[in-house]
Amino acid sequence: MSLERVLKALASLGLSQTDSQVYIYLVTEGPAKARKIINSLTINKRQIYRSLKRLQNNGVTSANDERPSEFSAVPFEELLDLLVEVKKEQAKTLQASKEELISDFLNEKKKSNAH
Repeated sequence: MSLERVLKALASLGLSQTDSQVYIYLVTEGPAKARKIINSLTINKRQIYRSLKRLQNNGVTSANDERPSEFSAVPFEELLDLLVEVKKEQAKTLQASKEELISDFLNEKKKSNAH
């Protein structure tokens, strides 16, 4: 699987391009401090810090307690499992609200046709 294909797969599962690039860097290069990531990727420093925070909040990366922190990534297989679970939950939510959404849509359509 090419890196491009991996990036597209991660994007289709909900990761932004920046998040995907930062994750792939960490999972291939190993734990790193933010400065090393910034120097290695051609991405704005602020975007990388935001991305690290998002990835950390989603359980994709973790940081140690040192200053400056060193970030590490969950294994690729674990990331895919996490993203698949998120998509399953989204599908369940959509399925649960499907009838209500259809009803709302049809009511709005009736209103607009009445004018």
